[in-house]
Amino acid sequence: MATGHLLLLLAILPFFLTKVSSDLKPEDNSHNTIQGGLMRGPTRRLMQEIDCGGLCKQRCSLHSRPNVCRRACGTCCLRCKCVPPGTSGNQEACGTCYTGMTTHGNRTKCP
Repeated sequence: MATGHLLLLLAILPFFLTKVSSDLKPEDNSHNTIQGGLMRGPTRRLMQEIDCGGLCKQRCSLHSRPNVCRRACGTCCLRCKCVPPGTSGNQEACGTCYTGMTTHGNRTKCP
């Protein structure tokens, strides 16, 4: 019985050692690509660390309809992983993903 457990452990051990050693390697960002405005590869995790709620609350603080603004800003932030600085304007800072998004009425979506 103990021999069976030992054989199983020896069979599984190389898998764990390979997995741990591959996790310890420094990230190589040369294989990151941008497809459809979304990052692929290891940097993608870093781009998801944005606080859309806090940034959009600040962005929409002076808006005449802050709830509508925050909802649109949140959608744009989740899709583009960016919120422009300031309370208005500066949409170019987030690139074409942010500036190119439109509503069904063909108006710009992102505040």
